[in-house]
Amino acid sequence: MNPIRPASEHRFRSWDGAELFYRAWLPTAGATTRAVILFHRGHEHSGRWQDAVDQLGLADFALFAWDARGHGRSPGERGYAEHLGVLTRDVDAFVNHISHCYGIPLANVAVLAHSVGSVLVAHWVHDYAPPIRVMVLGSPALRVRLYVPFAIPGLRLLLKFKPKAFVNSYVKARLLTHDPAKIASYDADPLITRCIAVNLLVDLFEAGRKLVADAAAITVPTLVLTSGADWVVDQDVQRQFFERLGSPVKEMHVYPGFFHDTFNEKDNHLPLGAARRFILDAFAQPRREPALLAADRNSATQREYEILVNPLPLWSFKGIGYALTRFVLRSFGARLSAGVALGVRTGFDSGATLDYVYRNQAQGWTALGRMIDRQYLNAIGWRGIRLRKRHLEQLLRQVMVELHAAGRPVHLLDLAAGHGRYVLDAVRDLPDIPATGLLRDFSAANVTAGRHLIAEYGLAQRFVFEPGDAFDPASLAALPHAATIGIVSGLYELFPANDPVRASLAGLAQAIAPDGYLLYTGQPWHPQIEFIARTLTSHRNGAPWIMRRRTQQEMDQLVAEAGFEKIAQEADSWGIFTVSLARRRVESPHA
Repeated sequence: MNPIRPASEHRFRSWDGAELFYRAWLPTAGATTRAVILFHRGHEHSGRWQDAVDQLGLADFALFAWDARGHGRSPGERGYAEHLGVLTRDVDAFVNHISHCYGIPLANVAVLAHSVGSVLVAHWVHDYAPPIRVMVLGSPALRVRLYVPFAIPGLRLLLKFKPKAFVNSYVKARLLTHDPAKIASYDADPLITRCIAVNLLVDLFEAGRKLVADAAAITVPTLVLTSGADWVVDQDVQRQFFERLGSPVKEMHVYPGFFHDTFNEKDNHLPLGAARRFILDAFAQPRREPALLAADRNSATQREYEILVNPLPLWSFKGIGYALTRFVLRSFGARLSAGVALGVRTGFDSGATLDYVYRNQAQGWTALGRMIDRQYLNAIGWRGIRLRKRHLEQLLRQVMVELHAAGRPVHLLDLAAGHGRYVLDAVRDLPDIPATGLLRDFSAANVTAGRHLIAEYGLAQRFVFEPGDAFDPASLAALPHAATIGIVSGLYELFPANDPVRASLAGLAQAIAPDGYLLYTGQPWHPQIEFIARTLTSHRNGAPWIMRRRTQQEMDQLVAEAGFEKIAQEADSWGIFTVSLARRRVESPHA
């Protein structure tokens, strides 16, 4: 039987230059400004969406489906990626390619995914907060049934001895669907990837835990379609995820007797019909997103912050555990590890600590102290900080090159530069661009250290470091030279209230030239946020380091209110720290 809508074949260049394969089912009646983008389950490829495309109908939509990296006709080692973050960045690159290449606004994009594809898409929506219209998740693999006691700890142990290990899937076609034709096609398909990398299985487990714990951050209208007799993934976890979703419009349907491959079961017209109806309903009305400017007063992250602010009962199990950790850090860690000692003395969020983390050179007293320091520097948060620095420098260099090529001046303004290392490293990497800049920080110690670093880098003729309050919009508006690139990194994450952040961004909008750029960071997630709050101290007179996370969507809304339009984003592989690039709108309210 010939397909109702034949597919055309294409490739797109992903974030790292890899050319990934995809199929497109374009409307026969001409161009469209609406799209549905499909993401297959693990092991599979875009060609297995053909029947679903035909049944969905959606004649006025363009439909697209990729072959994920290492799958189908896309390049890469079969079943492997360095980590799940690589695939999440591929999702971002693919969706943006479709938007730019076919002229389809993100607000007119629906995503429909299955199994591992559902986790990738939900992970992308959580970390990048794209302004898409609707999301449909079929049998999301938020927790894979591995059927082996202590499977995840065992797989983690295996990775220590064999970093690139693979396992063959135990899932046979007869456990995916009751449809004999689909079973036969799966077994005969030469493009099915039978193995999966162990590191991706572990990453998938961690991503599932994160998405369930922080599902409130997702506000896109979401439909969850679940198979009632699924031997592959855990249905209870899917329900937890659904119940915690922050989406004001959400539905969940369970199909009794269905195996895992929800969209290829005998009665697949039921879930596909539900998906079609949900998508059309979402497009039948204007796209809306919750207003999050007051999320510091009423949100899941505010409630989390309030819990962290309150001390634990002294004799509770957690209270005793964290008290012992604080004692060990100060009594032993600070005496042996140079990094821990610096954090105790200046605050673990101080510019001095960040600069130490950037340099990433374990120091301490005795070999034991250096070993402790290496473990300290390898904490997941500090690894994320170093990736944040790399992403900042990457985007900063990109914008500097673009401005210089356009004949525009390259004048940088950093509101809270710390020691300024990430700015100065980026500038030093581009010696042919005559960049100038003003670095500011509230801390006198940071100003002194930053001036020394400017002199060390030989940039004293072009860069100035002065004291300044990032939350004083009047001082920003009074700066003598308009910046073409503004930077605020690692600052707003330290303060829970939004009003000072809004004032700071308003000042930045006045300090940055129209059509200039803003680089800003976010911290939408942190797996150790309670540990940090209960054990580490801040730069504020040794007070506990307690952070209120801002979802990426909240942070983007704050920036948009100030007159900026987000145009790019980078995130680390865990989704802890993000770096975003925005352009100041010419019609900015602060023009």
